[in-house]
Amino acid sequence: MIVSVTVATILFAYLPARSNLEILMLLGTALLFGAIGFVDDFIKVVMKRNLGLSAKQKFLAQLFVSIISTVSLNYMGYLNGEIMIPFVDRMIDIGLWIIPFIVFVQLAMVNSVNLTDGLDGLASTVTLIAGLFLTIVAFLMRETAVAVFIGAVSGSCLAFLVFNAHPAKVFMGDTGSLFLGGAVAAAAIALKLPFILIIIGGVYLVETLSVIIQVVSFKLTGKRVFKMSPIHHHFEMCGMNETKIVLLFSGATVVLCVLAFISIMGIFF
Repeated sequence: MIVSVTVATILFAYLPARSNLEILMLLGTALLFGAIGFVDDFIKVVMKRNLGLSAKQKFLAQLFVSIISTVSLNYMGYLNGEIMIPFVDRMIDIGLWIIPFIVFVQLAMVNSVNLTDGLDGLASTVTLIAGLFLTIVAFLMRETAVAVFIGAVSGSCLAFLVFNAHPAKVFMGDTGSLFLGGAVAAAAIALKLPFILIIIGGVYLVETLSVIIQVVSFKLTGKRVFKMSPIHHHFEMCGMNETKIVLLFSGATVVLCVLAFISIMGIFF
């Protein structure tokens, strides 16, 4: 996935009259997050240390990448404080608050996609649908560079599903999930639509909330709300097979993407 997206992005960026620094910065953000996942996977698989990076090490690395990405985008003028509010049809300018906000968005997104990657084809299918939505929106907004980048990401997910659909022959690991999370976050940020991730990434959000609820409930009461978290494992332990869970979550993502398009339709028509 990473190789195909990188090749497609670089080829587009250096076509005559289409050189575009923005698309390379989006790719760089996704690659840096993927690199964190690679180190984690390398420690687990090659060095035979099951825990990989500690939670603190992984978070600090993600925080560093998020800050570098956000500050770079802001410095180059691709991030100027303006963001679109869904259902309101207008931009708001939050000034320099855009930097901590976007850092938070990137951290939340990469970890949410990472949590979603727990069943055969789940993360790749949900990300394929969310990516296609962002591709269409980018084309309508005439943000060709962003459309090419996130379109390549969607295409890589589709190709990966050939091997990752149940029963999976290949797994993306943290390398793939952190790369995909970084790519989707970067595309939405470049389109000034970070809030749209709450809608199109509803599955990611629910997966993350299920983990938070489970941990808080167990620490406060000693009881678990779900049989297992993230929530896709709860459905699995309730007797639903992997394919049905993936179809359910994918269908929900399609519906959420339609709702998301309605929420920003005013900027196109």
